[in-house]
Amino acid sequence: MDVIQPSLFDESRPYIKGKLKYEIFHNTDNLYTVSKIKIVEATEDIDDKEMTVVGYYPSLLEGELYTFWGQVKEHPRFGRQYQVDYFRKELPQGREGVIQYLSSDLFPGIGEKTATRIVDTLGEKAITLILENPDVLQQVPRLSEEQRQLMYRRLLEYQGLEQIMVKLGEYGIGLSLSIQIYQTYAERAMQVLEDNPYQLIEDIEGIGFKRADAIARAMGIRYDAPERIRAACHYFLWEQAEQNGHVYYPLELVIPGVQKWLNKQGEMESGEQEIDQGRIEQQLLELAEEGKLILEDDRLYLPSLFFAEKGFAKKVKQLVKRRVELPVSHDQFLRALGELEDRLGIQYAESQKQAIEQALHSSLMILTGGPGTGKTTVIKGIVELFAAIYDLPLDPNVYAQREEPFPFLLVAPTGRAAKRMEESTGLPAFTIHRLLGWKGGQEFDYSEDRPLEGKLLIVDETSMMDQWLANQLFRALPDDIHVILVGDQDQLPSVGPGQVLRDLLDSGQIPVVELKDVFRQAQDSSIISLAHQIKNGRLQEDITQPKPDRRFFPCSSDQVVDVVSRVCQSALNKGYTPKDIQVLAPMYRGKAGIDALNEALQQTFNPPAEHKRELKVKDHIFRVGDKVLQLVNNLEQHVFNGDIGEVTAILLAQETKEQEDQLVVAFEHKEVRYKKSELHQLTLAYCCSIHKSQGSEYPIVVVPVVKSYQRMLRRNLLYTAITRGKEYLILCGEKDAFDAAIDREEAAIRYTHLKETLQEWLAGNHS
Repeated sequence: MDVIQPSLFDESRPYIKGKLKYEIFHNTDNLYTVSKIKIVEATEDIDDKEMTVVGYYPSLLEGELYTFWGQVKEHPRFGRQYQVDYFRKELPQGREGVIQYLSSDLFPGIGEKTATRIVDTLGEKAITLILENPDVLQQVPRLSEEQRQLMYRRLLEYQGLEQIMVKLGEYGIGLSLSIQIYQTYAERAMQVLEDNPYQLIEDIEGIGFKRADAIARAMGIRYDAPERIRAACHYFLWEQAEQNGHVYYPLELVIPGVQKWLNKQGEMESGEQEIDQGRIEQQLLELAEEGKLILEDDRLYLPSLFFAEKGFAKKVKQLVKRRVELPVSHDQFLRALGELEDRLGIQYAESQKQAIEQALHSSLMILTGGPGTGKTTVIKGIVELFAAIYDLPLDPNVYAQREEPFPFLLVAPTGRAAKRMEESTGLPAFTIHRLLGWKGGQEFDYSEDRPLEGKLLIVDETSMMDQWLANQLFRALPDDIHVILVGDQDQLPSVGPGQVLRDLLDSGQIPVVELKDVFRQAQDSSIISLAHQIKNGRLQEDITQPKPDRRFFPCSSDQVVDVVSRVCQSALNKGYTPKDIQVLAPMYRGKAGIDALNEALQQTFNPPAEHKRELKVKDHIFRVGDKVLQLVNNLEQHVFNGDIGEVTAILLAQETKEQEDQLVVAFEHKEVRYKKSELHQLTLAYCCSIHKSQGSEYPIVVVPVVKSYQRMLRRNLLYTAITRGKEYLILCGEKDAFDAAIDREEAAIRYTHLKETLQEWLAGNHS
């Protein structure tokens, strides 16, 4: 059922014909339907008077005749079924049949007399003629505009999907994609495709330029057509943002980049020539004039990122310019700080006291520092002192009883980072998406039109916050809030476009306190010591020498999988659990990549057993007990990219009403059921990427570092991986590769203009 070809419409193919007896199941999202059909005709050797018909098609109408092309299959629980490849609703035959159909309850307001006039005017093929061109209804006497629209709309509702699938099939578009297109555009589907098939890229998830381009070429759109060039320009910028983190891209690089990329996408037909740079520049300038791209001083933006960068900078400027007057004197602050130290049984270092005092005097401040420098201790101190000075209770129940909003907003980009924040402060913490009430896409409950209610906002792991999300958060802030951004400037930048923390720091326009002292309890950790050596770009010790909390196991790329597996098995033998042990690697592919490691580690952590159910999806096996990682945001289920869970059950098709294999995963906050068709959202999590590990800590971290990772190895990547380990760090690989990563300080360039914008606006040169 992947691709419909004209041969599927051949009447000589095996089929069954029948009427709906009753519907067993129907999924309104993807049109997966199970129906019981009373058979009136069949080409196959089917003696049954009834048959269960399974496939992707709309709900059927009682009393109407349908033809299904497909094949009989034996279901292990439900017996013989007819698996549908393609279906067709049979149109009524003959004059009387058409009149009866058009005057039925499907067409309210169309009686027998009106239906007779339609058939008298248009003939027995009236239904086909109307579907092909609704304007023919204007030929029918005494038929109102309302009646014409109703008739066409209802015919499309019950016949349109079939008509569109036939047409889309002629372009090699499969049934599942045809349904997506129809559900997106309804009766406009063919018009959209004929006008601009590249529109699919923007409107339908999972369709990129290559797929849309293949459809467009099949529809006869030329290699150098303006709509093809425009779509390529737009998609090129989108890819630069999503894959390389650029907020804008220089015009001088866009033009040759698009040219090279465009001329690679398809094969030119006879008489077609390669697209020159002049034509690309012309289309780019037209897109900019139309506001579909933003061109500013040779910087080319997608509009959403342009307004995100500028909107964020505007809010930062407002916060920085606002003066904060504390309701207490300096002596009163010191007295309150001393009382807090006595109550908590700690003594803040001078740098920590400075950070707390600066935070209270600033409407916006950045708190940065490496591991072991006490950022968490300072966060707690800021919250406690803010509460004391402004006489605000820290108990959320007090505000619940008063029906007032809790004034302390603690957030992080990921669920795991938010949970760590909650554990360290004892106060509720949320993901940024949850705080803002994300509705999917670009819809949030809170924005400048409905700002958040709070007095103090603390954002942890700010380095993970991309430009778009940063703007969504800041545009929802009230004017009188205090904002503390906390992060480690030496970690990896966000996965999404931008480098918000780095640009804020480099601008020199925002108050910053950097914690540099490593405190006594952290000084005993050789992991933290190693992290600071890596951060500074020089090793002061031989990393191959064993430490109480750290080991290095030499091995080559060919040996990584075996060595990592044995290391993990040793940890299991010592009583650690799969949740305690996390393997981190930078690349998915290759013999030492994440995929290969996960396949081997599944055998170590969760080997097959007679009592454990398994589910195979393409080349991957999921097994009850597996640790799995969510790869995409799933708003409907409230699970998000980076969440880790455990497979608790596998349900076979015969055990579900949808007749589809399913996987049940327990996350920290809820249990989620996945259909087999949805398992692309999950992957094994025994080994995960270093990017995905940001914001998390694990008792034991295993990090392979080998030369085959060379393309990815950089100082900040290694630093981020190592700082995930709380109790024990195991390095496996080649010391030369480790040294090369430390020496390679330069990070991939990200084109952003936030730093320069803040410098211009906050230096007094911008109104």
